[in-house]
Amino acid sequence: MNPRWKYESDCFAQNYKIIVGVDEVGMGCLAGPVVAAAVILDPNDIPEGIDDSKKLSAKKRELISIEIKKRALAFNIAHATTQEIDTINIYHAAKLAMKRAIEGLSLKPDFILMDGRGTLNISTPCLAIVKGDGLSFSIGAASIIAKVTRDRLMEEYDQKIPGYGFSKHKGYGSVFHRLCLMEKGSSEIHRKSFSWTPVVSSNLE
Repeated sequence: MNPRWKYESDCFAQNYKIIVGVDEVGMGCLAGPVVAAAVILDPNDIPEGIDDSKKLSAKKRELISIEIKKRALAFNIAHATTQEIDTINIYHAAKLAMKRAIEGLSLKPDFILMDGRGTLNISTPCLAIVKGDGLSFSIGAASIIAKVTRDRLMEEYDQKIPGYGFSKHKGYGSVFHRLCLMEKGSSEIHRKSFSWTPVVSSNLE
């Protein structure tokens, strides 16, 4: 048995039938929503190459995402808006997005494998796994779909709100992004509750 299927196998051994993996992307960004995905993999048809989305190239993520969507028993994508992040904070907004992703599935899971720590405000049993996107195929699949979805969304924002380079940094606090913020101020998708460090000349050397 592949070690990245251990958590799922343990759940099946405890007589759980439908296991969902859930993960979010975008907690550390200065702009844009936090996006979550929930995936119920077919135990008999797991796509090759599933891993922590951060370890994969953009091209590889795209290809694997297509296979996951094609072969999974069910998947769903949800998000929490910039306004929600500013209102309830990023931690609770990420949990909200994950809950929405699970609740929107076409199949009702009876066990949740979640990346990170804490719990979700949901009645279904849940196990939080630190760095779970690299330890569980189900969570890894969710991380890939969430990352691909959010990257595309930020590329769309780059067309609608030009001048911030969203397609390059995807909303993270790169030097270029912070320089843009210093010059232009924040846009409607920037998180007003987030602080960031201004760029000084020594950062550019």
